[in-house]
Amino acid sequence: MTIAHKDRYVPGRDAQGWRLKLGVLGPSTNTTVQPDMEAMRPYGVTNHYSRIIVDDAQAVSDETFRMGTTLISDNTIDAVKGVLTAKPDYLVMGMSAITFYGGQKGAEAFQQRIRDVTDIGASIGATSVAEALRAYGGIKKVAFVSPYFPTANAEVTRFLGDNGFDVVRDTPLRCPSWTAIAQVQEPELREVLKKLDGDDVDAIVQVGTNLSMVRLAAAAELWLGKPVIAINTATYWHALRACGIQDKIFGLGRLLEEF
Repeated sequence: MTIAHKDRYVPGRDAQGWRLKLGVLGPSTNTTVQPDMEAMRPYGVTNHYSRIIVDDAQAVSDETFRMGTTLISDNTIDAVKGVLTAKPDYLVMGMSAITFYGGQKGAEAFQQRIRDVTDIGASIGATSVAEALRAYGGIKKVAFVSPYFPTANAEVTRFLGDNGFDVVRDTPLRCPSWTAIAQVQEPELREVLKKLDGDDVDAIVQVGTNLSMVRLAAAAELWLGKPVIAINTATYWHALRACGIQDKIFGLGRLLEEF
């Protein structure tokens, strides 16, 4: 079958990623980002996954959780350098906690660390969530769920506040290890969403990229009647739009379908 696209066969352009090559980074313990972002990938766009090497940290307190996320941050640059050898056009950062630390200034500092080793752009979780909330329009009060401990939820609240969003309530699931995050099942998350919802909330956000909630968030928008944003959806959406890919992707929520 012939592909009817004037740019499909351009000498020197990648045969598979002829529209866009994305370098996708995530912790080596993360089993959710890669399948999530493959499900959102438009034709002619390719994802090239690079793992940030970390142990399966045992998070039993605020202190151990924060130490574990700091280690992810410390090892990120090596993963960036690795994926750059594939010459991607843009980076998608598939980790979230560390991108919220320090509020807006902390997010900017994290992004600058990436810029220091590459001359291509990158979408990070914190900024992508804020931009997704703005895309819907009219959102002021939010609630959120995370697999984190309270110390990290406080950082998410701080970042959202810096961006003009008031956090009404939040739920930290306190997952005991990085791999345990991916073991949280939809029935549990569905009950959390019900508890977070209320007339005082304009939107619900899920953070923590190893928490599998892309499809549940899309379904929850239908029965809650308000935006429900999964961080992997927001980050991949942000990357596509930043690179001029405007394809509407259906079945994974309003963000990808409408904006």
